[in-house]
Amino acid sequence: MLGIIRRRIGFGGSYASTLERCLHKMQPALSASRCYSSAAKEMTVREALNSALDEEMSADPKVFLMGEEVGEYQGAYKISKGLLEKYGPERVLDTPITEAGFAGIGVGAAYYGLKPVVEFMTFNFSMQAIDHIINSAAKSNYMSAGQISVPIVFRGPNGAAAGVGAQHSQCYAAWYASCPGLKVLTPYSSEDARGLLKAAIRDPDPVVFLENELLYGESFPVPAEVLDSSFCLPIGKAKIEREGKDVTITAFSRMVGFALQAAEILAKEGISAEVINLRSIRPLDRPTINASVRKTNRLVTVEEGFPQHGIGAEICTSVVTESFGYLDAPVERIAGADVPMPYAANLERMAVPQVEDIVRAAKRACYRSDRMAAAA
Repeated sequence: MLGIIRRRIGFGGSYASTLERCLHKMQPALSASRCYSSAAKEMTVREALNSALDEEMSADPKVFLMGEEVGEYQGAYKISKGLLEKYGPERVLDTPITEAGFAGIGVGAAYYGLKPVVEFMTFNFSMQAIDHIINSAAKSNYMSAGQISVPIVFRGPNGAAAGVGAQHSQCYAAWYASCPGLKVLTPYSSEDARGLLKAAIRDPDPVVFLENELLYGESFPVPAEVLDSSFCLPIGKAKIEREGKDVTITAFSRMVGFALQAAEILAKEGISAEVINLRSIRPLDRPTINASVRKTNRLVTVEEGFPQHGIGAEICTSVVTESFGYLDAPVERIAGADVPMPYAANLERMAVPQVEDIVRAAKRACYRSDRMAAAA
């Protein structure tokens, strides 16, 4: 019955066409705000993820992919396009709509030395499998005194999409980042997606890989070295997407693009913003964040998730602990609204951080706007 309900609300063949319309309508205009060196070609995030999976499966026969519609349908978001034809049904496995079942099978396979990549059609559905992710995958290395490694990747879209309601729109970064034993990665660009997914698959520990549905069709320039099959990004290292001297803005996933757009607007008003793409939520690159704050003396954190117990709260604690004496203004936290995600488009927009929210917060941190008026 659960499977029938899910398919009737749109998952399956009809969901892809709906998704494409949403992507075309909702993609943010990020091209003007990207800061990259000379690029060899343009690549979408979807292509970056597909190529990373392809190359890692080719390089290591222990790597296999499993999940709903990853095979015959080539993925609900076409991330696994062409992989079934190339690697066959033993390494690209279509599963029933039973997250607890196939996540558990994946963890068991990882116990025996295989390297599963488990796709959730949305991370909201990973709640069905959270016992396997936390109690079976995350804790086994510690509880076995290092004798059991669990090289598994749980990946799929996380956070708000476009008009898919509260049960398909939650950001789980803070949930999974609170659990010892997991590594939690949040790519933004095609370079991030390709380099971090390769790192996740090669890592001996369980990795939660949080993608963003609205970024799949976004195209980014990638340097030639990113296209090399040996390319891999270090886990736990943030990237300074834009250097600045007046205020630090931290963000991850889709919010990095919003932060870059905000930095462009702020620059026109004489405020130089440094934008940090966190990339890795656990481990968190505290040294890069604190070094930036010690330079700019101000901090704005941005995330899609709920404000209470969020990633921004953890960053704020780190900065207050290590760099409090450098702060010239209170830390500003931008997060999603503290409500389940509304379905209506106008309310959905109000519940998700927007570029103008980041601009206002940065200006408050720089004492360029009236705090009381902003609060009112």
